[in-house]
Amino acid sequence: MEWLALVLFAVIFIALLIGFPVALTLAGTSLLFALIANAFGAFDMAFLHSIPSRIFSIMSNEILIAVPLFIFMGVMLEKSKIAENLLHTMDEVMRGIKGGLGIAVIIVGMLLAASTGIVGATVVTMGLLALPTMLKQGYCPRIASGTICASGTLGQIIPPSIVLILLGDVLSSSYQQAQLNQGIFSPEALSVGDLFIGALLPGMILVVLYMLYIFYKAMTRPDLIPNNIGEPVAPGLGKRVLKSLVPPLALILLVLGSILGGFATPTEAASLGALGALLLAMVNKKLSLETLNHVMRNTLQVTSMIFLIFIGAAFFALVFKGLGGDDLITELLTDLPGGIFTAMLIVMALLFILGFFLDFIEITYVVVPVVAPVLLMMGVDPIWLGIMIAINLQTAFLTPPFGFALFYLKGVASNLKTSDLYKGVMPFILIQLSVLVLIAIWPELVTWLPSLVYS
Repeated sequence: MEWLALVLFAVIFIALLIGFPVALTLAGTSLLFALIANAFGAFDMAFLHSIPSRIFSIMSNEILIAVPLFIFMGVMLEKSKIAENLLHTMDEVMRGIKGGLGIAVIIVGMLLAASTGIVGATVVTMGLLALPTMLKQGYCPRIASGTICASGTLGQIIPPSIVLILLGDVLSSSYQQAQLNQGIFSPEALSVGDLFIGALLPGMILVVLYMLYIFYKAMTRPDLIPNNIGEPVAPGLGKRVLKSLVPPLALILLVLGSILGGFATPTEAASLGALGALLLAMVNKKLSLETLNHVMRNTLQVTSMIFLIFIGAAFFALVFKGLGGDDLITELLTDLPGGIFTAMLIVMALLFILGFFLDFIEITYVVVPVVAPVLLMMGVDPIWLGIMIAINLQTAFLTPPFGFALFYLKGVASNLKTSDLYKGVMPFILIQLSVLVLIAIWPELVTWLPSLVYS
């Protein structure tokens, strides 16, 4: 009856496409299939006896405490107007370079990604602040919208990324499961910090390639990107740079430096980040009871949604396993001609396509737990696998017609043509796919820095 596991996966996918709530769909559909399969003697209801312990382990998971803390940090920074000040200042700094405003948008997107880790907040903020300025300076709408969407999705890969935190939790369990299946009863651990370190170099490569693309376009197509070199800059630029750039850089160094230096776990670093965001809001005189209430409500809503999905995913995982789905996936992937290469290619293609339709949280807790243990048993490096998945999902965030970054920007820029939006992100999608291929060919781009840090 293993085929029932595949039917379960397909039904859940269709229900999510229709628009049913993710957590309730995962739990409800899984329970329905469990009851049907049990009636035919194809499912042992004893699998569901571990649901309470699964839920307890989710609620007491110290790693996942970082999620609400980083969400709080991101929303607070959004409300404290740091991005607005940073963008204006970086625009002035880059006026001596062709395509300077576009490059400034990418730099600010990188800093926001390293400060918040939340894609939606970054894209919306940059859409509200940068898009009108770019269009006013004569930027082609395609270039402007593509730059904002691409720089906004850097929050998927640059630490502290919520995606990497969730992937770290899932891959840690998958890695231990894979080792136990191989007869290794003292399994090695995988931490979120490992993924953070592994993501740094690929993230920086993406940023550099984005900036090189904007500079190249400014040099070759001045009709798309105007030349603003020589425009006057108000006196006191150095002071403005220090005032707008130092606070977010200090916060980034505090959060990431404490993790990379081994002084704090990601959860402890997240608490430092949340406290730092509060202090920055106070310094900028943006902290009030109304602001605090808004930030805490947003944090509670997003965190509740994520943790409810965790619980629904626990039901799905147990029923899928009870129906023999994990054994079926193992057989399908290990029997493919070409071994690891073919298995990785198929999994990456599947994740990329699913990313058109499903949110990264849904993919992380529905698809990754199914395929990751098999790939890890085949000898795939867990850090490399995590970064490959993260960049893949980042690319899916940009890809028309359902890329979530496109919806975020369109929501705050209704006058922007959809065709311009779609055409604008295409070059950046090609850049991200190129980086994905580079990492596939040279895994050391991901694994070198973690091995250096831990040695």
